Amino acid sequence: MAHAAQVGLQDATSPIMEELITFHDHALMIIFLICFLVLYALFLTLTTKLTNTNISDAQEMETVWTILPAIILVLIALPSLRILYMTDEVNDPSLTIKSIGHQWYWTYEYTDYGGLIFNSYMLPPLFLEPGDLRLLDVDNRVVLPIEAPIRMMITSQDVLHSWAVPTLGLKTDAIPGRVNQTTFTATRPGVYYGQCSEICGANHSFMPIVLELIPLKIFEMGPVFTL
Repeated sequence: MAHAAQVGLQDATSPIMEELITFHDHALMIIFLICFLVLYALFLTLTTKLTNTNISDAQEMETVWTILPAIILVLIALPSLRILYMTDEVNDPSLTIKSIGHQWYWTYEYTDYGGLIFNSYMLPPLFLEPGDLRLLDVDNRVVLPIEAPIRMMITSQDVLHSWAVPTLGLKTDAIPGRVNQTTFTATRPGVYYGQCSEICGANHSFMPIVLELIPLKIFEMGPVFTL
């Protein structure tokens, strides 16, 4: 999870998030290059006497500054489209979880476990144990296996919500009357936090998401849900 004074992104826990971090660094280097070239041109403009009038009719220069931005856009668009299609792929999920957004809590349904349904509310400050995180911990965590493709079916019962877990690279809108789906494969065990990322009312800030990811062998031994 994020910590105080953090500058970069959270550590990746899924292949999709690893790709997003790589693309972020790739795009950032291109932005740095563009900024350097623009600042260098401005510096030359302010410090150099313009004595060469032939530059007003430089066809080669106009060709370069027309083609170069197009090449830069292609270098950004190709990896971006690749990641976009990767996020839409659903490859034979091992487990399907349905998440329903409410004002202001989440309901989860394990459709592959006899329709197990439970609500997940934020823990009030008076109920926090030592080590719990204020405004982030919940009474019932979602327990999922690692190294297995998980499909999340996300919808809402009242207003727009958004189910987001940054370390997994997930952010999917929960829309009333519509079911959106996303998939992920976690690579490391641990407890990972997210929040509703769509302004959904007065208590929008109090809709945390907590995923407890455990090894697949332990998950297969039986229900270990923290109810």
